[in-house]
Amino acid sequence: MRSIENVLIIVNKKKKESSQIVDSITSHMTSLDINVIVLSTGTDLSMFSFPVDIDLAFSLGGDGTVLFSARLLADYEIPIIPINLGTFGFITEVSKDEWLSAFEEYRSGLLGVSQRVMLDVAVVRNNREIERFKGLNDLVINADGIAKLLYLNVDLNTDSLGTYRADGVIIATPTGSTGYSLAAGGPIIHPDMSSLILTPICPFSLSNRPIVIPSSDRISIKIENEQRAKVILTVDGQIAFPLEPGDNVRITEAEKRISIIRSDKRSFYGVVKSKLGWSGGNNA
Repeated sequence: MRSIENVLIIVNKKKKESSQIVDSITSHMTSLDINVIVLSTGTDLSMFSFPVDIDLAFSLGGDGTVLFSARLLADYEIPIIPINLGTFGFITEVSKDEWLSAFEEYRSGLLGVSQRVMLDVAVVRNNREIERFKGLNDLVINADGIAKLLYLNVDLNTDSLGTYRADGVIIATPTGSTGYSLAAGGPIIHPDMSSLILTPICPFSLSNRPIVIPSSDRISIKIENEQRAKVILTVDGQIAFPLEPGDNVRITEAEKRISIIRSDKRSFYGVVKSKLGWSGGNNA
């Protein structure tokens, strides 16, 4: 039996039935003498004082709510039960009707925890780190506004891959492999794996292909001085930061991984098959 005294509920209040689910969880936790804190995804986090004694978090919404929750909890090693208030997502495997059974099975030690790789992203300008981000899904470097070719110099550890002429590049975790990277031609990777994917976006040279690398590798992307468009960095599709010529974006695996509680009702492969419409027939 896992000891749970304090629970954090992170909720996207724009989702239907979110208030009812919050009330149901709160009522059940209160009956077990478990303290509850409710946080909306629209909260100004600069005004939020994070309590370090949280034992468990519920994410109520969709995959986007899980991404928000993962960045918020990245430094605290707090497991997340991802509850989907719509159709099943790639990350949110627990339906709104299964939250109670998922909680009780986790508390009883019957549900396992998936340890997911997270990105640590540093922006270096004039040899000084000016910004730092964490992400669960991916980071994207592309043109801000009208799509134009960018010139990006990519290094892996001490090896140079050369200059990519492309609409941009994506660095995805295994969790993010089913997102933008997949749409750009990248592979699907099981979310428990320790790897990263470097996927060029519409490269000028067809020899620039997606690369799967160990998550322990260090990636450095320099924004070349000659650009025909403004360049922007996006993390998890939720954080945007403008880049300048000469900037260096350094990507490593975050020191701590995020814990996502697995569902025992469906598997990753089953979710992928359902979401991508794999029928196994002639039109699969």
